[in-house]
Amino acid sequence: MSETIGVRFDNKPCYDIILEDSWDGLTKALENLNVKKRKICIVTESNVGPLYAKKVRDVLEKSAHKVIIFQFPAGEKSKNLEIINELYEVLIKEKFDRNDMLAALGGGVTGDMTGFAAATYLRGIDFIQLPTTLLSQVDSSVGGKTGVDYKGYKNMIGAFKQPSLVYMNTDTLKTLNTREFISGMGEVIKYGFIKDKAFLDWIIENEKSIKSLDKDALEYMIKCSCNAKRVVVENDFTEKGERATLNFGHTIGHAVEKLKDFTLLHGECVAVGMVSALYLSYKKGKITKDDYTSGVNAIKLFNLPVTVSGISSEDVLEATLHDKKMASDSIKFVLIEGIGNAVIDRNVSKEDIKDAINSILV
Repeated sequence: MSETIGVRFDNKPCYDIILEDSWDGLTKALENLNVKKRKICIVTESNVGPLYAKKVRDVLEKSAHKVIIFQFPAGEKSKNLEIINELYEVLIKEKFDRNDMLAALGGGVTGDMTGFAAATYLRGIDFIQLPTTLLSQVDSSVGGKTGVDYKGYKNMIGAFKQPSLVYMNTDTLKTLNTREFISGMGEVIKYGFIKDKAFLDWIIENEKSIKSLDKDALEYMIKCSCNAKRVVVENDFTEKGERATLNFGHTIGHAVEKLKDFTLLHGECVAVGMVSALYLSYKKGKITKDDYTSGVNAIKLFNLPVTVSGISSEDVLEATLHDKKMASDSIKFVLIEGIGNAVIDRNVSKEDIKDAINSILV
């Protein structure tokens, strides 16, 4: 298996997204990045590092001048400036300069943190993405958003920084536990809701193949997801308009994620958030009741949560109003006008949001 998706900005090639089923193609993928005289720091976490860091280092050492590994404790709670400071210190001690680069080996937390460090160390050095989870392969590794959390608020500190390469070894999905894999399906299903009804239909029809990690199904699913995000990001890199549609399900989802103290996975929170967004789309007459029901059933089909307990609607509303997606005290709430057509609604009241929140609370 080998697929290459080119990402372009201003009609010029920017970086490639490469899908393989091993690490073997990474050496060739690095040929255009002139790494022979460069040091590379692999940034990874304590779950992924023991599985892949040595393998990736061995591959990178065939091309790079020197390769080191920086490993931090796995989990969203490590996504903070303290860990970034530790990484800065390692880079300084190892005399990394602007010609050197970072490699993000792991899921969304690793990719976001590595990208942020790359954007800010010496005012910017190159980095590559080596995503190992479904969620990071279909979403967070593509598009150049980077950041860290601040006091429980998701990605409040960050920067836009494009990677120089995204290399996906889809074989890594075999080492994910079922919950982690299914979490990634939250973002996959999102693309069907916001961009492509036919893709959503395909996801539903191929449920069993996806769950059994059929290689052809995974390749097609990841390729379609990356292309959907690529098109949006190429049109609106810094999220002035269309890119905000990628936040479907995220406004309330992020609030739930924070209030549940990150005990729910990101894709699980997105799933719950999408249910609330579907409900609000139905309430405002943008989709039919059948659309709402079938949308919720598509989420249920992959054993993703559609309700949440143990939090209050008032707390979710308060957290939602502090979300970074607020603009001039108004909320840019992403809804859909029919399956496959996302819209940004700036006329959503607090009462509307509370109704949407109440639709997912049990």
